[in-house]
Amino acid sequence: MLTLPASLRIFACREAVDLRKSFDGLFALVQQQLHLDPLSGHLFVFRNRRGERLKILYWDRDGLALWYKRLERGTFQLPQANSPDSDGLEISSAEFAMLLEGVDLQSAQRRPRYRRPTPHPNR
Repeated sequence: MLTLPASLRIFACREAVDLRKSFDGLFALVQQQLHLDPLSGHLFVFRNRRGERLKILYWDRDGLALWYKRLERGTFQLPQANSPDSDGLEISSAEFAMLLEGVDLQSAQRRPRYRRPTPHPNR
């Protein structure tokens, strides 16, 4: 099991992706579809149409790295995005670990927790 810091930001592409794409193709998807910086150090998760494969792109201080996982049985189930018009969604490191372990995040119930309000950019 992966252990990731809670401060790590993880973004998942909602649309299925042709996973024949490698570094440059996924790099372009992060920029064009997710409108994010691929060199930020965040993890970017891509899933194929059938859902049994994931690729994760990230910047590792001196170069891009790819992590690839194929399931022999079952599928990866991404959570639903809050906004239907967004191309990506941000998931927590705990949700990401559960996703890799096969937990259906739609049926998992989250208990209420304190969340610090996001500061307004003009203040």
